[in-house]
Formats: sequence, C-alpha cells, structure tokens
Amino acid sequence: MDKLIEEEVLAKNKKKNYLLVSIILILLIASIWFVRFYFKAALTEANITTAKVETGIIENTINATGEVLPEFEEVLTSPINASIKNVLMDAGKKVNKGQSILLLDKSVSQTDYGKLQFQMESKQNEISKLKLDLEKSFFDVKSSNAIKQLRISNLKDAVSSAKRLLKAGGGTKEDVERAELDLKVAELEKLQLENEIKSKQQTMKIEIREAEIALAIQKNDLDALKRKLDLADVTATRPGVITWVNKNIGSSVHEGDALVRIADLSGFKVAGSMSDNLLDKIHNNMAAIIRIGDTQLRGSVVNISPAVTNATVSFDIQLNQKDSKVLRPNQKVDVFLVTDTRNGVLRVANGPAFNGSNLQEIFVLKNGIAEKRTVKTGLSNFDYVEILSGLKAGDEIITSDMADFKNSEKVTISR
Repeated sequence: MDKLIEEEVLAKNKKKNYLLVSIILILLIASIWFVRFYFKAALTEANITTAKVETGIIENTINATGEVLPEFEEVLTSPINASIKNVLMDAGKKVNKGQSILLLDKSVSQTDYGKLQFQMESKQNEISKLKLDLEKSFFDVKSSNAIKQLRISNLKDAVSSAKRLLKAGGGTKEDVERAELDLKVAELEKLQLENEIKSKQQTMKIEIREAEIALAIQKNDLDALKRKLDLADVTATRPGVITWVNKNIGSSVHEGDALVRIADLSGFKVAGSMSDNLLDKIHNNMAAIIRIGDTQLRGSVVNISPAVTNATVSFDIQLNQKDSKVLRPNQKVDVFLVTDTRNGVLRVANGPAFNGSNLQEIFVLKNGIAEKRTVKTGLSNFDYVEILSGLKAGDEIITSDMADFKNSEKVTISR
C-alpha cells in the first residue's frame, strides 16, 4: 500500500516538473517575441551617412593606378668614360639653357685626344711622302722616256744608214737586220718602262687615297671626341627643373650612363597601369578620370603598351588640364577609365551600403524611420550608382554600412 502511494507522488512531481519547464519555455519565447516586435532597432543620425536620389549623368568606370610624370623629361648622359668631379646643382633646382650642372674628370679622354692628334700628324706626313714619291715618279718617267726616245731616234737613223749602205753595196743585209732588231728592242724597253712607271703611279695613287681615307676617319674620330669633351661639362640644353642628379662624386661612369634628369614642369601626363585581365576594355582616346584628393581631372588614354609586364598593361593619359596646380612629379593617383556613359538616369552617391550586386537591400529614410527596400542597380563608379528600379528621385537612403541590421525591416533613426 505504501509503495502505491509513493509511485503516485513521484508521478505528480514529474508532471509538475514538465509543466514548469513548459511554462519557462513559453515565457522565454514570449519574451523574445515581445522584444523583437515591441523594441525596434535604433540608430542615431551621427552614426549614418545619407544621400538623396537624383537625376543626372552616370559613368561606368574600371579602376587603375597612375603616376604623375612630366610631359617632357630630358636625360643627360655621360659622353665619355670618366669619373664625377663636381656637382654644381642639386635636384629641385631650376636651370636655364646653357647652365652648368655637373663636371666630369676628362683627363683620360684628353690624353686620348692628344694621341689622335699625333696619329693624324703622322698620317699627314705619310701622305706628303707618298705625294713626293709620286711626283718623283712623274719626273723619272719623263726623263727615262726622253732618254729612250733619243736612243730610238738614234737607232732609227742607224737603220736608215744601214739600208742606204746596203743599197749602195757598201753594207750587208745582216747589218740592216741588226739595226732593225736594236730599234725594236729599244722601243719595247721604252714601252716596258712606261708600263712599269704607270703601274707604280697607279699603286701610289691608291696608297695616297687609302691614307687620305684613314686620315678622314681619324679626323672624324678626333672631332667626335672633341664634341664629347665639350659635353663633359654637363649643361642644360633647355630650361626646366632638375628632378635627379648623380651626386656620387669620384665614382666612375661609363659612356651612356645617366647623369641628370631635367623636366619641363609646365605640363604633366599620367602613366597608368592595370591588370591585363581588363586589356580588352581599354582603347586609345578612352575617357579617363584622375582623382587627386578631392580634385578630379579628366583626360584620354594614349600610347597603350603592346607588351604585358608582370600581368599588368601600361598606358599614358593625356590630361585636358596638364598644368593643374595639384599635379606633382612622381605623385601616385587613382585612375578611373570610363567604359560607358548614360544621361538622365536616376543616381545616388556610392557608399558602403552598396555591395556591387544588381539587386540590393538598402534602407530608405523617411520621418526618422529607415525602412528596408530592395532596389535594382545598373552602372556604377567611385561616386555614383545608377538606380534602375525601387527608388524615385528625392528619396533619401542610408549609404553607410547597415550589415548589422540585415534582419531588421525597420530601424528608428534618432537625433
């Protein structure tokens, strides 16, 4: 009997426990429901940024990076192998045309210049000697020719005499033949001498011409070295500003090494670069926007490089206002290339509330209440987002990040 009573008590206690747990769960659910539906999410105006929907122009852009460079920059290089002797002007200084910037040690090149001068004098003496030899050969051929001609004339007389004697019976046929043979030999010797002298003269003329060519080459080398020595006193060829100078006094430089950079800061350009994945979207004369702080400058794309380096493609931007006061050499800037433009569309200022997808959930602000709304977007850039549907002109939206309220349909905005 006691055992049955005990089981009944235990059963009643168990029912009470179940009932208590159920009541606690119901109260907890009711509390959550009450908090969710009777305590609305809230923000203050200081914690948000807003913008109004308006009608205007929207430009779709792709991002790139850029560096401001002088539109014209001249590089002065070392004309000779030398060492830096003195630096007269530092980077940042303005220079005028003809103003000296840097001095090089020219002693080695000056020694080479002296050697070339001696070689030229030696070559000139060689040419003079060849010309004297040529003149002597002319004299020799004239003298020898005259002597041979006298001998031939004498032999001709001898032939005539031998023939007269033979006719008169006082000579023999052999005497005539001997005299004729001697004449022929003399004529052949004269011809041989003339040919030898002529060949020698032609050879000497060729030697003189070769010597004159070698002298002309040496003269050109001497003139070139003279010009290089003159350029060794590095001077500005036009007015501008020194952007860089090699200040390592005493260091060796080779011919062609850069010594000074002079820029004309009256005009600038922008050297841009972007990922090669977007190469098909860029073309010459493409509109570009350059952002420098709060300032925007416009220009157009020119000189697209055909080569891809480290997965990037480079290009130049010609600025509409290339002499703007905000431009500085080697300044890093943001570049936006305009791929499409639409007029008379609904647009709103871009901000963290937009994540780049076509369908966006944003909060529209009215009478202190921000209500969630789904909108469809179109083109976008750094400044604006195009609104295709879901909003009308004059609507005010929250542009700051509202990710913490993604589960809220309404948010109260307090002052």
